[in-house]
Parts: sequence; C-alpha cells; structure tokens
Amino acid sequence: MDFNIVDIFNRSVTFEMNNEDRYSCGKVYDLYVNGSYEKSVDTNVFSLYQLRPDTEYNVELRATGDNIDETSRLRFRTLKEVCLLDVKDFGAVGDGVKDDTLPIQAAIACCPENGTVRISKGTYLTGSIFLKSNITICFEDGAIMMAITDREKYPILPGMVRRTDDIKEEISFTSWEGNPLSSFASVITGQDVCNVNIIGPGLIDGNAQNSDWWVDVRNKRGAWRPKLVELTRCKNIKLQGLMLQNSPCWTVHPYYSDDIAFYDCSIYNPDNSPNTDGIDPENCCNVKIIGVKISVGDDCVALKSGKIYMSKYHYKKTEDVIIRNCKFERGHGAVTIGSEIACGIQNLNVSQCIFENTDRGLRVKSRRGRGDKSILENLRFSNIKMTGVHMPFTVNMFYFCDPDGHSDYVQCQDALPVDENTPKVGNIFIEDVECDGVNAVFICIYGLPESHVSGIKMNNIKVSYLPKDELVPMCPIMMDNFEDMAGRSIYIRNADTIELSNIYICGSVDSEPQLINVGQKKIEEVCYQNV
Repeated sequence: MDFNIVDIFNRSVTFEMNNEDRYSCGKVYDLYVNGSYEKSVDTNVFSLYQLRPDTEYNVELRATGDNIDETSRLRFRTLKEVCLLDVKDFGAVGDGVKDDTLPIQAAIACCPENGTVRISKGTYLTGSIFLKSNITICFEDGAIMMAITDREKYPILPGMVRRTDDIKEEISFTSWEGNPLSSFASVITGQDVCNVNIIGPGLIDGNAQNSDWWVDVRNKRGAWRPKLVELTRCKNIKLQGLMLQNSPCWTVHPYYSDDIAFYDCSIYNPDNSPNTDGIDPENCCNVKIIGVKISVGDDCVALKSGKIYMSKYHYKKTEDVIIRNCKFERGHGAVTIGSEIACGIQNLNVSQCIFENTDRGLRVKSRRGRGDKSILENLRFSNIKMTGVHMPFTVNMFYFCDPDGHSDYVQCQDALPVDENTPKVGNIFIEDVECDGVNAVFICIYGLPESHVSGIKMNNIKVSYLPKDELVPMCPIMMDNFEDMAGRSIYIRNADTIELSNIYICGSVDSEPQLINVGQKKIEEVCYQNV
C-alpha cells in the first residue's frame, strides 16, 4: 500500500494510491494528519481541505481491520499565500436571495497575485463571474455558488471578432458545437488567464432546472446557452474537489487552453438534461482528469477540436489527455471523441476507470467534411471495468450531425474521392478490459470506404451479455439506415490492420465476428461461449 501527491495547493492537497485498482482501492484506509485521525478513504484519489498556507504536514494512511499493520507516510508543505479575502467582506451576503455577483467579482478584481478569494459557507446567487490570473478561489465546505435563472442577467460573448491592429487575424471568445458563435458567458468564465486554482470542497450549481436553459434548446435565443465553467485561451488552470451540477449546457469547456487539470471533482446533471456533457476539452493541450466522478445527460468526457472553419483558420489539435481513476456512471458515452474534431485528436490515455450504465464506453464519431487535418490517432484504453454499458466500443464515420448530416455526401456508402474534406481514424489500442451486461454489441466499427479505420489493437478483454430475454434492440451508431442490434459481438466494416487477441465473449447471439471490407487482420484466441 503506497500513495503519492497529485498536486499541492495553498489550502488543500490531492493524493493518489499507487495500485492497479480501478477508481476504488478495494479497502478502507484511515487518514491521519499530524497524528490525528482526519477521515476514512476508499477511492484511489482523495483530498484534504481547509489546510493552512505555507505549513508542513505529516500524513499517514493506515489500513483498517484487525491484525493489519499497513502504514504509508508522506510529508508536504502547502503553498504560500499573500492574503485571504472573504467575499462577505466585500458585501456578499450568501443568503441565496441577494445577487452577490458584484461583491464576488470585486473580491477577485482586488485580489493580489498569489492571494486567495474565499467563498465561505453560504448560498451565493450569481450571474457570470470572470476569473483573474495568479489567484486561488477557495470554496469552503458548505459554500454554494447558485446561478441566477434570468438569462437577461448574463453578458453575451461574441464568437469571433477581427483584430484592429496590423495583424490580420481573428479572436474567438467562445464557441457553440465547434463553431465560433456568440454564447452567454458561463457562470465561471476565464478569458486569457493563467495560474488559477479553484479548490473545494464547495458546490457550483448551474440551477438550470429552475430556468429555461433546457427548454427549446435547438433555437438560439439572444445567444447560445452558457456552460457552467468555460476557459478560453487559458493556461495552468486547476479545479480540485468541487461538485458541479445542473449545468445549462456543457459543464466544463476548456477552449484553446493548455495545462488544465481536474482532480477529485464530481459532476452531476439529470439524465434527461440536453447537451449537458461533463468535461469537453476543445483544441486543448495537456489535460488531466484524475479521480473525477461524472453522471450526466450526454457524454461524460468529450474531446473536441472544432469544425472545418476552425481547422482552416485557427488550427490547434487536442492532444496529450490523461483520464485516470475516474468513474463515469451515466451518459451517452463515457469517453467520446468528436464529433467536432476537424483539427484532430492525438495522444489520449484512459486507464484505471469504471464505466457504469453509459450507452457507450469509447465513442468515436466523425464524418465526411471534418477535413484532412481531422486525424485521430494514438488513443489508448487500459485497465477498464464496464458494467451495464450497452455498446462498449463504437467508431462511426457516418455520424449524422449538422444540417447536412443526412445528405448524400455524408451518408453515401460508395467510396468518394479522398480530398481536403476526408477525415482519418487510426491507432487505437485497447487492453485489459472487462465488460459485463452488454446489450447491443461489443464492438461496432464503421469506417469510410475511402478512408478505412486502421490500426485497431485489442487484447485481453472479457465480455459478457445481459440474459437473452433482457436484450433490447438498439442502434449502436448514429448513421442513416443502420440496423438495430441486440446481443451481437463484433461488427467491423471498412477497416484495415485489425488485431484482436485474447478476447473471451460469453452470451452473445452470434459465434463469430462479422467483418465486411476489412483488409489486413490478425485474429487470435477470440473465444465464444454461448449460454
């Protein structure tokens, strides 16, 4: 039993167990701080809060139970802090009735470099709060930031403006589904800020269930819906220990930002809430999602990189993303790539995670028109446990999104010319995965006839299905004229260089993979046990 420090802040710290367990460490450990019992932990990632700045702490993790002598120790010092500003000293009331936007904004504006703004216990009704560089915002236990329901109280951010200096470029302030379109500012908004820590254990509540954000969602009313947290052209922003819920749209949206981290956070949106993804990094580099629990109405984590306009004029791929020791409980996809991915995705590593009752596990969705810079490669999944996931692995190159999604160009099954509009998917590595309670299909891969999905390697996977009388037919991929499936094992079409090894399938309705227009392939020890 061993653990290490993930990150240290001025008033908190996050730890991670060194093991191969998925999300939960399988035991209960007691955490002692300077010799005194603090709490018990049973997850691989856990945090301490309400510490003092620039203070040395000794931490012990002790195994519980009789006749167990298992202890690990760490020593650390919290970061320095220049000053602490409580928002109530700036006139915030925290009664859930008074609009506290301006007092909180004033505290942030006044906070000096390396200072902390404290959101003390209370319910603070706010509109959009804008971040400032080089500060910490600390939500104390019992602190709630509750979003105002009146959309008239939110400023509008323009999607794109032209520069007026000698540089003939544009500046994007926000986006909507991959295009730079005007949107309401988010409850927490960062524009060109750096070195900001937002630490818990408080709550940020979008309050969308009491507003009209989830009504008539496909029509733009004044501007597109806000996110709960949006970070545009930001660098070195960390969220730790927060609960985020009831977002008007995507919950957290890093946009053209680098070095973004999420530690030990929880995200919850109702299962029927529209477009309420958990975390959507778009055109971002170096993103860490560690120890995060997500249950939402859409995709839990969705990696994006814009549509074709952004690829042509503002190219920046999303790359170097780590997702580890997370639990994704409900949503359309646990980890989704696309569909707005015109700049491409590279170097994703997902490990030690649990997916429960999501529609899909890994979900890749693209289409013609995303462009030749839309290259998805080096996607790695390892040590994953899926339970009740209907379709664990899907790759769909005919995703029928956008106004032209059902057009002949997007849905044509003939091989079209490879040109500047043709995307590419390849190099996906999956190993050490357990899938229990599969419903529709274990693997469904459908590439373009002119651009095959290539380089799929899957090894050491165990799959079991729902009982046959509980299977419910459903369509695994969103494309035109594709059949519903129930209890199917492996369906791959328009693919090359496929390697399947040590895959054990129990309870499927078929007894062999269905491979259509598949080139080079290597299939070893794909074993079926029908029950």
